[in-house]
Amino acid sequence: MNITLAPPAIGSAVPPPHFLTTYLINDTLAVDAGSLGLLADLGRQQRVRHVLISHSHIDHIASLPIFLENVVGEVPPVTIHATAPVLECLQKDIFNDRVWPDFIALRRDGEPFVKLATIHPGKTFALDGVRITAVAVNHVVPTCGFIVDDGTAAAVIAGDTGPTEEIWERAGGLPHLKAVFLEATFPDAMSGLAEIAKHLTPATFAAEVRKLKKQVTIIAVHLKARVYGQIVKELEALRLPGLEISQYGRPYVF
Repeated sequence: MNITLAPPAIGSAVPPPHFLTTYLINDTLAVDAGSLGLLADLGRQQRVRHVLISHSHIDHIASLPIFLENVVGEVPPVTIHATAPVLECLQKDIFNDRVWPDFIALRRDGEPFVKLATIHPGKTFALDGVRITAVAVNHVVPTCGFIVDDGTAAAVIAGDTGPTEEIWERAGGLPHLKAVFLEATFPDAMSGLAEIAKHLTPATFAAEVRKLKKQVTIIAVHLKARVYGQIVKELEALRLPGLEISQYGRPYVF
């Protein structure tokens, strides 16, 4: 399994902070669409057939309309997978003929521009050879993390979350779990804001890692740009086994 934190097309220098969120899995699956529609390689965008949206916050859906514009006419059409509250948000707040044309209603030669599929937390489904389990996590809007498993390797993409439980219980039972992508949004000095916003700091990040009760690669993601250096410093000071700071564009192969 190949998982890449997709970089936006912002020139030759890609900065380390995480402005927008998209993971590409085996080229055909995407988790979130923050930067998906900004990839410079249009061919890479057009290979994506399924987009899983973890929640409705803008850094996870910002470029979804641009992505769909770039792949319209591909057959079969792209399918967006999300929970009912997220699909409702996309239909009412984005594809509403005000912010963006209603791609959900549009057709070309009888084919829809985009298909929708409802995700049910706790259920497992398969897409392009990968089994995906959506798990509700602890954020300020309805949010899912995802466990992705190709039968040989499994990884957790935990999504935006404060302290949570179920995703670790499920992941802990996987003998071939290889990696966890886990957010660390604020430094410890901003723990009050993290608690209100339901995000993690390095201290609570470490507490979540300990819930897993097994050692795997832990990839820190979603570091706020304005406090990126401080978060990295605090994470590295924890000396957690297997910890890596995520890098845009790097393929993680498991």
